[in-house]
Amino acid sequence: MRSRPLTMLTAALAVVSLVVGGCEATTQAQASEVSDSAHRVSSPSRPQQQPVELLLRSITSSGAPNVLPTTGFIGLQARIQRATEQAASRGASLSVAILDRSTRRLVSNGNNAIVATASVSKLFIADDLLLRESEGKTALTPEDHHALDSMLRSSDDGAAERFWARDGGNAIVTQVASRYGLASTVPPSDGRWWNTISSAADLIRYYEMLLNGAGGLPLERASVILNDLAKSTPTGIDGYPQRFGIPDGLFNEKVAVKQGWMCCIGRDWIHLSTGVIGADRRYIMVIESLQASNDAIARETITQAVRTMFPNGRI
Repeated sequence: MRSRPLTMLTAALAVVSLVVGGCEATTQAQASEVSDSAHRVSSPSRPQQQPVELLLRSITSSGAPNVLPTTGFIGLQARIQRATEQAASRGASLSVAILDRSTRRLVSNGNNAIVATASVSKLFIADDLLLRESEGKTALTPEDHHALDSMLRSSDDGAAERFWARDGGNAIVTQVASRYGLASTVPPSDGRWWNTISSAADLIRYYEMLLNGAGGLPLERASVILNDLAKSTPTGIDGYPQRFGIPDGLFNEKVAVKQGWMCCIGRDWIHLSTGVIGADRRYIMVIESLQASNDAIARETITQAVRTMFPNGRI
């Protein structure tokens, strides 16, 4: 996906009272252990919690962690801070979050801004479609399955358009956000799937619940999504390079990724690199970048940020 109109996005952002890129680049990296609480609790007598706080309260855990952290997490907070500052020096605003599913440790740079998800919203389209198939509410032809694979592996916009128009449009995002408890994820105000907005915290939560089945999609259907992401192609169906961020940054890891890119929010290119890392799918990472530059520089900036965090190309 390349140039897309974003005329209604500003209004959508105002509704949820957050500002894209509003966090300063010098925000300190944050690390926390994910709690065992499986429920999100809200009370009018309590101050409003931030997205990362909600994430920490709501990701489920099977018990107290007994797995040691990998060496890649040693000093990670400082490296995330360095990557954030380096990106800022190039005019880019980063949002980063990384979850170790074994130790339940989440590390972020504290930027919880919401952004347009571009092609990452294709995850929600696929999730809704596969759930309805599993419930017998729709039948997918071989051609549909091929289009689904192309949408996830090669970011096929045409397939996304067909499924979006056929299967409910904005209601797809509403239903997925409800099932997964995604507090910052809302449908596009202009009805265009690429303007669906979300946050790094919500996307971390989505992947975690996709992997453990807590979002309602049966695991055998979730494996369709994850296997397609593991086969992400070097370029999108439109010819756009989609190895930026996680794939080229973590070159020594097995990754399953959904990438997103779009121009422009104001003068900024937006790039998102999201997915699951490691042969055992131990890690989930989301990195988002907004940068006023050309597309090649913006891709290099987000990739260099990942390399700064993980110089050896692995976690």
